[in-house]
Amino acid sequence: MTHDTERLRRWRLVLGGGDADGLSAGEGPPVQLSALETRMDDALSGLYDADPTSRRGGLGASAPKVARWLADLREFFPGGVVRVMQGDAIERLNLQQLLFEPEMLDSVEPDVNLVGTLLTLKGVMPEKAKDAARAVVRRVVDDLTRRLEEPTRAAVTGSLNRAQRNFRPRPAEIDWDRTIRANLKTYQPDRNTVIPERLIGMGRRRRSLRDIVLCLDQSGSMASSVVYAGVFGAVLASLPAVSTRVVVFDTEVVDLSEHLEDPVDVLYGIQLGGGTDINRALAYCQGVIRRPEQTVMVLISDLYEGGNEREMLARARALKDGGVQLIALLALSDDGAPGYDHGVARALAGMGVPAFACTPDHFPGLMAAAVRGDDVGAWAGEQGLVVRGGAAG
Repeated sequence: MTHDTERLRRWRLVLGGGDADGLSAGEGPPVQLSALETRMDDALSGLYDADPTSRRGGLGASAPKVARWLADLREFFPGGVVRVMQGDAIERLNLQQLLFEPEMLDSVEPDVNLVGTLLTLKGVMPEKAKDAARAVVRRVVDDLTRRLEEPTRAAVTGSLNRAQRNFRPRPAEIDWDRTIRANLKTYQPDRNTVIPERLIGMGRRRRSLRDIVLCLDQSGSMASSVVYAGVFGAVLASLPAVSTRVVVFDTEVVDLSEHLEDPVDVLYGIQLGGGTDINRALAYCQGVIRRPEQTVMVLISDLYEGGNEREMLARARALKDGGVQLIALLALSDDGAPGYDHGVARALAGMGVPAFACTPDHFPGLMAAAVRGDDVGAWAGEQGLVVRGGAAG
């Protein structure tokens, strides 16, 4: 096969059939595809040559047929491409109903966006599909936990150790590096040693050095953020040095903290969709915060308030002025810049509450900076995260 022939075949797969068969406005012989390339072309055509206004689309309203199509995708394309095409199929061909079929759920490539879709549909999903759907959610959660648990544990625990220094440490608590540097003026050359005038310790370990509250907007646009936040909430809850609470809200508020031993239970306690009453959620969190100066509260929301915006901002200011380290995450996902309420973001920035989107890989560092009491807005700017409504970015 010549280089030109291979190039034409690749263009044929990209452009599809019809006039693209000859790649010259209908002139010339059709480009010949191999048997494998023909199957690949059929898989692409089923999605991208279909009429997106048709409910049946190019795959037909048949779960077995879609399952075979998904199997072809997994054979022909890498996992990242498969997940994009699955998302396109659900959006373009209205395949949500077919997610109710266990056969299809057994064939999909699990990812965060699919979990968000399943959580949105769980209330209307038939019994026969619920076990398969939960298995898909479990696979994604387990994968995320393996990837995110250790960086989160290391970052938060290390910051807590360094944030809780004392100057009357027990021997096992002495931070020798900082102690030596702080006492260099007492160095004795003849003894080749330092006589420490003061000891610097890492702090006595005790339970709940910090309280963490994750307040999650469960409106439909926040689906991916909610999935990641549920996993992070469970990871943080496993750390004995912090007390973690997860609160979700739409127009109602639900405290899921008792389910944090299993992030799948957390996610299944979330009902994606509906309205948004941030004010009501902040009021609930105000009522459960017992140690404001030791509390980090992360509001994960696009800030589109359906309730009383003026009262919501007043509550945010009261939390901030009361000593709570309040952070607004406009998104916790890999999806890039989110849509959000710019006016509310500016108002929060004006009272010293940073508002920015954060990727899951950055979240452990964010929590480490927060528990140390660092300027989180400045930290976000250093990481290249755009702080909305503020000076950074």
